[in-house]
Amino acid sequence: MIRKIEKILLLSVFLIISVSVSAQEGAYGAYSPYSIFGIGDISKEGTAYNKSMGGTGIATRNNRYINYLNPAAVTARDSLSFMADFGLVQNNKMFAQGDITSGNNTFNIYDFVMTFPIWRSSAFMVGLTPYSDVGYDFSSIETNPEIIGNTGNIAYDSFGTGSVYQAFVGAGATFWKNLSVGAQVIYYFGSIDKITNMNYSSSSYRSLNSGSELSLKGVTGKFGLQYEHKLGGDVSMIVGATYKMGSGMKGYSTNFRYANQSSVTDTLKYSVDTLARSGLKFGDELGLGISFKGGEKWSAEFNYLRSDWRKTGIDSAPGFAAVGTSKFTSTVSNSYRAGFEIVPNRNDIRHYFRRCTYRAGFYYDQAYYKLDGNNVNSMGLTFGMTLPIENEYRKYNGITLGVDLGQKASARNGMIRERYAMFVIGFNIHDLWFIKQQYQ
Repeated sequence: MIRKIEKILLLSVFLIISVSVSAQEGAYGAYSPYSIFGIGDISKEGTAYNKSMGGTGIATRNNRYINYLNPAAVTARDSLSFMADFGLVQNNKMFAQGDITSGNNTFNIYDFVMTFPIWRSSAFMVGLTPYSDVGYDFSSIETNPEIIGNTGNIAYDSFGTGSVYQAFVGAGATFWKNLSVGAQVIYYFGSIDKITNMNYSSSSYRSLNSGSELSLKGVTGKFGLQYEHKLGGDVSMIVGATYKMGSGMKGYSTNFRYANQSSVTDTLKYSVDTLARSGLKFGDELGLGISFKGGEKWSAEFNYLRSDWRKTGIDSAPGFAAVGTSKFTSTVSNSYRAGFEIVPNRNDIRHYFRRCTYRAGFYYDQAYYKLDGNNVNSMGLTFGMTLPIENEYRKYNGITLGVDLGQKASARNGMIRERYAMFVIGFNIHDLWFIKQQYQ
């Protein structure tokens, strides 16, 4: 029975990967009305393992899963193993503002990470993950009878697409058995388009088309450390810290405004600005964490993150600042995250689901900006489990399932309430690559 379950789960991997690849073309990386501001919605980092634990990972040391949230965690591994993680996410959202409601669904790949040993207690990792996403589409019609009486019907439309990704390479090492340190070099790259149209039904007026096309890139570094202290028996305490440097944005911002009438198009504005010359920056980030674990049976963790965007210059930069009447102000982002996991009996050979890992978590995040002086906060609960797929040399293989149920902002102060159910699935790939063969 157990073998049948494992074969079904393994077959599901290939089927889901095939579907996800075909679903990528023309899809939003993410969808949210709040992604119109700044560089869009900053993604929750981490694999499905981290996401189902409330987003924690700064103080996580687990040799069964890749944890790239702290570069020092790469050393928590079997010294002979190769590991990889591939993840998918499906997000369902409902929006409400006054009597207006709407919804949207997206489905995408969210990470691919690999890690392998270098020498003794050191290890290397490389990966590609999303950093931020822009996805929105608003439309409305003019309802003021005085304006319509003079100009005819007017239709407004604003939409945006694009993503910024981060590719990283990192390495870590352990000293004196308890202290681990690590570092990552991170390369940001991507493009974002934000377009606004105003179309007149009367040919006597010129329709307007304006917007920005952003091409972003940048390089930064992230550093981390972890210290593990035995408390007695199988119980240990781990403290961790990370720091990601703020870095300058490079690339270009193309800003345009056209007037169209019949087949004639007039250029009202067209400029190409160099982002490095504008002094724009990505915010820095400080993370602190503490965790407790009882061998391979249970673990609990709490994280705090702080990211400062006040001096990044995006408040007033073309293509980043708010379009319309809302006042967009960058600020300090604060995040509080907690998670717990338990394994009933990892060595139970009769009951498969007792060998599975079960998780739950909570988070409270404050966005890196304010709207009209109001904080944009999100909070949610996470749940998840890992279904093991094991054999002699691939004993840590598994499929991790998770769900994130949360809300962003509220319907007060004229804001849009965003409620969501995000489902994640991660494929934990493990293999022993460095075994010396005893027989030919």
